Amino acid sequence: MNTRQQEILRMLLGEPGRSFVVRDLAASLNCSEKTIRNDFEAIDAYLAEQGKAKLLRKPGIGVDLDIEEHERAKLFDRLFRSTPDTGYERDDNRIAAIAYELLMNTKPTTLQELAEKYYVNRAIIKRDLDSLNPWLHKRRLEIVSKQRVGILIEGAEKDKRAALSKVSLLIETSTNDFIKKRFETYEIDLVTRELRRLEEKQAFHFTDEAFENLLIHTLLMIRRTKLNQPISFSEQEQAFIQEKREYQWTLDFIRQLERYFSVHFPSSELAYLTAHLLGAKIRSRTRLDSARLTEHPLKITAEVTEIVQSLMRKMSSLTFIDFERDLTLKEGLSIHLSSTIHRLSYGLSVTNPLLQDIKKMYPYMFSMVIYATNELGHNFHFTVPEDEVAYLTLHFQAAIERLNKQTRLIKNIVTVCHMGVGISQILRTKLERKFSGVQVMDSVRRADLNTYLEHHPVDFIVSTIPLNDIDAVDVPYIVVSPLLDPVDVKKITNLLERLEEHPLEASASFLQMYTKPALIYSQVEVSHRFEIIEQLANSLYANGYVEQDYAHQALLRERVSATTIGGGIAIPHGDPKLVKQSQIAIATLKEPLEWEQDKVSIVFMLALRNQEQENTKKLFHRLSLLSEQPSLIEQLIRAKEPEDIFSLL
Repeated sequence: MNTRQQEILRMLLGEPGRSFVVRDLAASLNCSEKTIRNDFEAIDAYLAEQGKAKLLRKPGIGVDLDIEEHERAKLFDRLFRSTPDTGYERDDNRIAAIAYELLMNTKPTTLQELAEKYYVNRAIIKRDLDSLNPWLHKRRLEIVSKQRVGILIEGAEKDKRAALSKVSLLIETSTNDFIKKRFETYEIDLVTRELRRLEEKQAFHFTDEAFENLLIHTLLMIRRTKLNQPISFSEQEQAFIQEKREYQWTLDFIRQLERYFSVHFPSSELAYLTAHLLGAKIRSRTRLDSARLTEHPLKITAEVTEIVQSLMRKMSSLTFIDFERDLTLKEGLSIHLSSTIHRLSYGLSVTNPLLQDIKKMYPYMFSMVIYATNELGHNFHFTVPEDEVAYLTLHFQAAIERLNKQTRLIKNIVTVCHMGVGISQILRTKLERKFSGVQVMDSVRRADLNTYLEHHPVDFIVSTIPLNDIDAVDVPYIVVSPLLDPVDVKKITNLLERLEEHPLEASASFLQMYTKPALIYSQVEVSHRFEIIEQLANSLYANGYVEQDYAHQALLRERVSATTIGGGIAIPHGDPKLVKQSQIAIATLKEPLEWEQDKVSIVFMLALRNQEQENTKKLFHRLSLLSEQPSLIEQLIRAKEPEDIFSLL
């Protein structure tokens, strides 16, 4: 969809229940009614690709969306994904194919050759290369054009192979099908068979992701060796790796491949593949116990143990949660970090396909792990990339779930059902089956609800009909369908999470506790995310809430990992030690701003003291919930006055 079509869809998503008249849309977007009707066709096609949502055209009334609530939030979030307008129709499959060709080529190629091969003109190829350049730059590679010679990619062989293994990311897929199609079926089958034999012989199993990565790296090693493009590994690194038990496993594996593919692998390739093997994740715990910690020199074992203990201590200090008593967490981190340290030591890249989802689902925990790993890096001299941080976040989040399970109180609820005893019983059964922390005390008639609540302590009510005119003694309630569909399950899950944090606390007033109209800026115009971060941080400093260095620390934090959480929202923040009084500065932007992979329209500049961890967690959770409310986000974006934004919160 083009920019105008995206804006139409955003308006439809942001105002549920409203029917838009074509004439009004045309006036709002400064185009003809015919153009709007043509845009509907493009929106129809887009919706058909994305899910079950449909445009409803109602003669004499207008146009609105037929869409489920959870899909509304998902689609709204997708509209804020960053798709820079390059002025041409970008073809990601073609760009990925060009990237693979240039990375694999040993000789320069020309714009004309690429244009003829992909049936487009040279100007299109030039723009494809411009789109590709930032992706390559992040991987320490560069497209170089030499006059009268041609185009080639310059950089270290190790970086070229890492980029080749991740070319599929250019077409936004988590599978390796694109890269596999560049190899013959028999090549894939032979390498797969030998990797399986390696697993059987050494009695462990790689995770599916690790197996796929080893398969791709091995196929690339074979092809690059045949092209006489060897990897570079220092003699010191090779000598260190040769001491590992995995080196002998790799040697046996490679000797088989040499026979099948009629190629000789130099010692540097053997060391490189061993490094990948050392960094691969495994499903079996036995490898860590018997073949990893006991096999490594004491120095390595001590380092893994020390890093795990330091990380758990730091996370306990940051979050005020006693992670050190969770032995399952300690074991999981030891297994994960033993592989991670090897990957970082040998410069091997890892891509976490769930990175963006983890950042959005667990923004608080992700942020705490970022701080903890940054401090670890100072002591142990390595930098943990955000893909690895996301994996570690899941370990700590799982630990919280385990700890909560031990202390979580059962929630007593009552149901109000207007459809008789049979349906009431089905609803009760579904609730207790889907929510282990819920106990349904009774099902009552609407007319008897007040009397029941006077004599029974109830945490919340689940009703199949609205209770607007019922004085429910301040007990929260939620309206569901009698058969409890997936949207209802999500609503109850969110309510349970809110009650876990702080019973009966209104999210609106909670956000308002940490800001005021004087710290809210509407319709701000900026050209770069660092600019708005600096402006808001300086506003907090000017009002005496943070130290002067807070803006600088917030920018450093942002460079480590973008602070977007979806739905057009970003939550930048600096070092909690520099906060004098917890406060939030807010800006809505006149135009959505490029923020790495996303676009952002609302910025919450958080300044939260370490001593207020419970409230900090709640704030992160509130903002995460806000990112899933398209209609409220639209109202915030369109609000002109700080007072209006404050009241909407």
